[in-house]
Amino acid sequence: MAFGEVIPVTIMNDRHIGSRQPKFFYGYGIVLAAFLIMVIMWGANYTFGVFLKPILNEFSWTTAMVSGAYSVFMILHGLLYVLTGKLNDKFGPRITMTVGGVFLGLGYLLMSQISAIWQLYLFYGVIIGIAMSTSYVPLVSTVSRWFVKRRGMMTGIVVAGVGAGTMIMPPITSRIISAYGWHTSYIIVGSVALVLVILAAQFLKRDPSKVGELPYGANEVSIANSDGSEAREFSLREAVSTRQFWMFWAATMCFGFCLQTVMVHVVSHAIELGSPAISAANILVVIGGISIAGRIIVGITADRVGNKPAYMVSFVLFAAALFWLFAAKEIWMLYLFAVIFGFAYGGQVAVQSPLVAELFGTNSHGVILGSITVGTTLGGAAGPFLAGRIFDVSNSYNLAFLICGVLATIGFILVSLLRPTRTDISRQKISMASPKL
Repeated sequence: MAFGEVIPVTIMNDRHIGSRQPKFFYGYGIVLAAFLIMVIMWGANYTFGVFLKPILNEFSWTTAMVSGAYSVFMILHGLLYVLTGKLNDKFGPRITMTVGGVFLGLGYLLMSQISAIWQLYLFYGVIIGIAMSTSYVPLVSTVSRWFVKRRGMMTGIVVAGVGAGTMIMPPITSRIISAYGWHTSYIIVGSVALVLVILAAQFLKRDPSKVGELPYGANEVSIANSDGSEAREFSLREAVSTRQFWMFWAATMCFGFCLQTVMVHVVSHAIELGSPAISAANILVVIGGISIAGRIIVGITADRVGNKPAYMVSFVLFAAALFWLFAAKEIWMLYLFAVIFGFAYGGQVAVQSPLVAELFGTNSHGVILGSITVGTTLGGAAGPFLAGRIFDVSNSYNLAFLICGVLATIGFILVSLLRPTRTDISRQKISMASPKL
């Protein structure tokens, strides 16, 4: 069996085996609802930088003080992915995302009333952090349960909502702030998020058995492999005892470190090199837009060539872009970086969830993916801080970007060493046939 071959792991009862898929597969509705939720939640999240200047102008807070709330958010929502992944495994995405929508809307509505720094940390760092922990892991984990075939493509479409939200909501919010001020703008953002996320969540269902369907493509793939092995369903405890889990965890930590370092500091880096502020800011727009293509194209490619090869290629492009950034000195070079980096970053995000399903199954997919994603968020919290310290000391980001290139290379090596996690059928049969003493 090739590493990239997808094997269904959910066994349906007899009345489902061999049944034909309905004309409209409800899983596509799941993908649409999840995409919309991603657009709203992550689009709202990336308005933080748009609100930054107006808040600083009104209060006598430093940039570091305000940015600290975002760091709290990053760490908290990452750690909570383990919990929300487990809750999604148990209760399903409708309940999980409804609660997330309530917290998200409440957090942004409360942000319109802040007057002290502790409120910023509580409302954004904690309440919105809790809300965002219900987004990525529960949604992509749900999609993995609905699709065997096209799993990579559908995951790519869902996570493309992050890029779409990044392109749509910050510019719109900026205009609303100019017209009505930041207080009213937070009320508008909070109200839209509250209504749309909760509404879309009502269409989510944990797995196809809830509506009497099979996962897409499940009846077209044999459960057993020709080499006598089968996919295995891992619990979180079993998964963390494997080498694959920790190699994957370390690779995603390298990814998170590099991603957030770039997203936080690349605009300042471009300005330091002499680029106009508008041109520098457009680097993030290019990254967000190209990441949409990366998520979808790499997701489709993963379905054809396998998750691991697609992930490895994305990591190679990711590392190459970072080494290019280290050498880039002109604005056209930075835009070329943005194209390659955005595509590679989007591709990695699209393949992570399907690769977890391939390695560890789908029964505990949410909590396992959440645990691995903790590595991404811890790396994402450490990277921008270290890069800032390097700049304070050297007045340059060069060393920081060089470190990112090295870490991306290490991440690629770790992914290349991943091997399938499976059990041997013949040994199982011998064990089952042996009389108990």
